[in-house]
Amino acid sequence: MKKSLTLLLGLLAFANAFAQEPETTTPENTAGTVEKSIFTVQTGAIGFWASNELRLSNRWALRTEAGLDLWYYDTWWDGSGTALVPSISVEPRWYYNIEKRARKGKHTENNSASFVTLAVEYYPDLFVLGNVPSYLYVPDQITFIPKWGIRRAIAKSNFNYELGIGLGYLLVINHDNFIQSATDVGVDIHIRIGYTF
Repeated sequence: MKKSLTLLLGLLAFANAFAQEPETTTPENTAGTVEKSIFTVQTGAIGFWASNELRLSNRWALRTEAGLDLWYYDTWWDGSGTALVPSISVEPRWYYNIEKRARKGKHTENNSASFVTLAVEYYPDLFVLGNVPSYLYVPDQITFIPKWGIRRAIAKSNFNYELGIGLGYLLVINHDNFIQSATDVGVDIHIRIGYTF
């Protein structure tokens, strides 16, 4: 647990250092508002995703995303392993410092700013990609996770990176669509690199 907490604090310090780094040239998005609509593909150590962000106001965007997340399984009779499972999420993002970044002459195009959000993610029991035993499946589950994160362009191009962290609630639903009594804590730590079209 101590190692996880140390890693988490280190990631936050690293992200904050990059978030405060000044940029020297004038950004294209001088108004400091969220883009009208952007489509992004991203990858990370644990999956692949495609998303769209639709502007709701100057600092609010609605992000919808579909992708494949890494799933870890462990059984005492067949061992452990990983596989890819589908995920669908919706999150209203508040880019709280996008106007401030624009006033300081920092790059804000493609929503390059810090954000807070409430991510609602659904993992349907549709398929599992990987070399897993045929009897294993991912039960239908939903997570509700408040998150903080940053999104920045790489060298003012359409390439970007995104870091985020959150802790919330995991709800498992069985195949009869009755909510099971077991719930758990949901954790979301993501590090992604992507391209915005």
